[in-house]
Amino acid sequence: MAENKRAPRARVPQAGDKLAFLLVLVPYLMEQGRISVAEVAAHFGVSESQVRDAVKLIAVSGIPGETGTYQHGDLFDLAWDDFSDNDEIVLTNLVAIDDAPRFSAREAAALIAGLQYLSALPENADIGLISALMAKLSRGASATPSPVAVEGSESSETLRVIRDAVTRGLQLEFDYIDWKGERASRRVDPLRVESLDADWYLRAWDHVRESTRTFRLDRIIDPVVSDQPVSPDTRDILLGDSLFEGSSDDIPVTLEVASAVLPLLADFSPSEPETVAPDVVRTTVVVPHYHRLKRLVAGMPGTVRVVAPADARAAVADWVRRAESRYDADSGQ
Repeated sequence: MAENKRAPRARVPQAGDKLAFLLVLVPYLMEQGRISVAEVAAHFGVSESQVRDAVKLIAVSGIPGETGTYQHGDLFDLAWDDFSDNDEIVLTNLVAIDDAPRFSAREAAALIAGLQYLSALPENADIGLISALMAKLSRGASATPSPVAVEGSESSETLRVIRDAVTRGLQLEFDYIDWKGERASRRVDPLRVESLDADWYLRAWDHVRESTRTFRLDRIIDPVVSDQPVSPDTRDILLGDSLFEGSSDDIPVTLEVASAVLPLLADFSPSEPETVAPDVVRTTVVVPHYHRLKRLVAGMPGTVRVVAPADARAAVADWVRRAESRYDADSGQ
């Protein structure tokens, strides 16, 4: 005698399931504009009757007005004729959602520019989610964002090669142009790639200098991943949080800076600050060379003054004079 088997009973959706479904259904319907019940059911993997019940519930949902009672416009609404005759869903009144704060056109443009920069990086080149997010930012802004384009970095290929060496644990060989403009060959054990503002840096064990060094990627020329693995001892090197590691050749420089920008000097091992005027402090930092000091001053215009030593003041002053002379020449003055 054949054994009778009952078909498994379908799971009855609980209150939490219905709420979760509604939370994803409303923005989905807003995005689609007009869509059939069958398409919604297929998209979410639910029955058509569940979709119809959810849509009917949406139509009696809303936010009461100042009187505490529901008035016209306080509820969601839909095109009932399309729903009943054609089994199609079209939301015609949205409650509170359209009133939610939106990014301004300028804010959206800034975010899109940042996302374009991220999409240009080698590890993000194939991620479609970034493109989708940029499109949503454009549609969701309070006004159409200004067209923004971020030029691809010339260091992208260099960054890809270096990250490949870091991942595979292989030595890296390249030519490097130092702050004096001198070019020399380097062989390093790559440890970490980091960014600071718009610049990318490689932190590595330099076999020539026999110490940890930081290299700017835009000064690295023709990097090649060798077939030599990094030294086992190199793998045990613990890098500090500061991007620029100090050395015995560092130069102490006394600065007077605005108190508000003092945290920006954290990478330069500042001494305990001394107040010299309202909102101005004096501190001593260490720099590997005066070229780095010039970049520091340029990045903090109007907030920093070099106090000592005299040759540091002279180096920065000479750099400023040369910059002014080039500006005057370019402007025809």
